Amino acid sequence: MSKRKLISVFVCSTIIMLMLGAAMAFAWGDSEVDTEKTAVTFAREAAKGGYQIVTTDELKKWTDSQKHLLIVDTMPFEDSYKKQHIPGAVQLEFPKEEMTTLSDKMKETLIGVLGADKDRTIVFYCGFTKCGRSHNGAMWAVKLGYKNVYRYPGGIKAWAEAKYPVEAAK
Repeated sequence: MSKRKLISVFVCSTIIMLMLGAAMAFAWGDSEVDTEKTAVTFAREAAKGGYQIVTTDELKKWTDSQKHLLIVDTMPFEDSYKKQHIPGAVQLEFPKEEMTTLSDKMKETLIGVLGADKDRTIVFYCGFTKCGRSHNGAMWAVKLGYKNVYRYPGGIKAWAEAKYPVEAAK
């Protein structure tokens, strides 16, 4: 093999290996260290908040079986809920950062949305696992005495990726 062909094969092989590496990194998404950080943060928030967790498939089964539950979208109305949300979800925006206090007005609004039935199943979700809005909603619902509170970590992103139905606000 000529020197020129050998260099050409080497260059092509290197390019292919780089492309495969980039494709694998894209397919896997975050590094394992990043995934671990997200998982640990989530687990600590759930433990601190005292709520339970529901997966995408579990929530879909609940909605399909018409389980008596309230789904709360904690994302901004204009930027998110209005465009797409889980069918039947109500909207009540929470901040991303953990709320250490709850104003009287927000407490009144939250209780108004959640209702008087403290045993009703309530599911909070936001955009995706790293988003803290759903943690705030679930944590404060538990603090207010609601007993069957869940956080749906995948949020609207996982719901849409699973190709489950979404609706837009009218």
